[in-house]
Amino acid sequence: MEMRDIDDLPKNAANYMALTPLWFLERAATVHPTRKAVIHGSRTYTWLQTYQRCRRLASALSKRSIGVGSSVAIIAPNVPALYEAHFGIPMSGAVVNTINIRLNASTIAFLLGHSQSTIVIVDQEFFNLAEDALRIMKEKSQSNFTPPLVIVIADGSCNPETLKYALGQGAIEYEKFLESGDPDFAWKPPQDEWQSIALGYTSGTTASPKGVVLHHRGAYLMALSNPIIWEMNEGAVYLWTLPMFHCNGWCFPWTLAAVCGINICLRQVTAKGIYSAIAKYRVTHFCAAPVVLNSIVNAPLEDTILPLPHVVRVMTAGAAPPPSVLSGMSQKGFRVTHTYGLSETYGPSTVCAWKPEWDSLPPETQARLNARQGVRYVGLECLDVISTQTGQPVPADGKTIGEIVFRGNIVMKGYLKNPKANEETFANGWFHSGDLGVKNPDGYIEIKDRSKDIIISGGENISSVEVENSLYLHPAVMEASVVARADERWGESPCAFVTLKPGVDKSDEQRLAEDIMKFCRSKMPAYWVPKSVIFGPLPKTATGKIQKHVLRAKAKELGPVRMSKL
Repeated sequence: MEMRDIDDLPKNAANYMALTPLWFLERAATVHPTRKAVIHGSRTYTWLQTYQRCRRLASALSKRSIGVGSSVAIIAPNVPALYEAHFGIPMSGAVVNTINIRLNASTIAFLLGHSQSTIVIVDQEFFNLAEDALRIMKEKSQSNFTPPLVIVIADGSCNPETLKYALGQGAIEYEKFLESGDPDFAWKPPQDEWQSIALGYTSGTTASPKGVVLHHRGAYLMALSNPIIWEMNEGAVYLWTLPMFHCNGWCFPWTLAAVCGINICLRQVTAKGIYSAIAKYRVTHFCAAPVVLNSIVNAPLEDTILPLPHVVRVMTAGAAPPPSVLSGMSQKGFRVTHTYGLSETYGPSTVCAWKPEWDSLPPETQARLNARQGVRYVGLECLDVISTQTGQPVPADGKTIGEIVFRGNIVMKGYLKNPKANEETFANGWFHSGDLGVKNPDGYIEIKDRSKDIIISGGENISSVEVENSLYLHPAVMEASVVARADERWGESPCAFVTLKPGVDKSDEQRLAEDIMKFCRSKMPAYWVPKSVIFGPLPKTATGKIQKHVLRAKAKELGPVRMSKL
């Protein structure tokens, strides 16, 4: 039987528009034109100036035939241009593709090629990295390579020689590029809220590209969910400790425009820099992976400003924070909100919502409860833990392990050009996270393991398979398996278990380990390099599969890697 509404009133131009976070910037510029919007060192832009700069960017891109269907890549730390990219690029109709500055040139070459980015905006400090990536792309494509237009962002805190070199190679300076645009450019919002707004890569793997595509609707909903779950009021002062290239800074670029807040850019994240920014700018909020919280807790006294001059709210995600770190942050006066999510869910989309009845509990119990991944965001419709065998929800007993799954409007469109991965990840009407966890009696979920052997180091995902593939290229390595090992500084770091080829001199294992690490450094990003190498035969099943659970137990017995220097 057909279900009928009480009326037959149609959508029309007056009552229906596609949801997009881009309007938040226009509103901020209208309501608070002279309020500071973005601060970076001695540079300050108001909300009106920021809106005009973003319109200039959109206009300049449009003049270069960039629009719907185009992808614009940006390789930069937390600087104003990266904030502006989150508005200016989509205002042209194009998709913003933020690239992790910690990746190596070959991985960036792959991502630029896969995303078909026609323009690359790069911070001057990383120009050589982009240049190397483009050289690799040219070599691989042989004759039919059309290089993208390269725009270089100048920064007074960097070596002027790098900017001079970039301009000498034909790059256009970012401010010059903006000058070619119209500050009153009549940008058009998307006709359809399903239109893509952002593209981001999960781990830069070449075996199976995981380009996460996000839409305007999801970005809008997440931008408004953020302040609701985090007590973020109008005029909040937000410190950019979280890289904006990570899941689009968890959608906070758009949130800050919605709440007409102040963005404080932090080019390099240190505990000292965080404490001094709190004192100087009266920072009210910042996001950080547990590794950053750890550095704040363990900062030498001379780097701190304690007691804190006011309450500072901190959101953490990226890996499960140790209860000891949460406890240490609370003792120093920070109010920590623990969240969990993935690139595929627009960043954090579950929150360990604090309950008033926890206030009277001992600090250790509070920290343990707050270390759980929690409940769904206000903008997420469905969250569950389901049996990997039956697909049915597991009981809320805190013991039965299942896979954490999501369903709703803040789940990605899918992986770019990867139908097989999309079929798997969206099986049976759920987004499958690949994370294994339990549901507690109070309904709060808690991660217990990661089903795909992803190592999370300092909030960055490392594919153990990719590291293993590189290890196998070493002339002395016969077999290799990589697992996560606890790391005092990074939370986790790769630990390689290696079986050497027959005939290899095993007398100096220390030298061999150092040689393998050096070899890895030439093959992969620095943070992927194993911090520890253990030699010996690898445990296997009857069918010859390496038993990673045995290796994980061995890595646990080894204890944490002491304050690594990377």
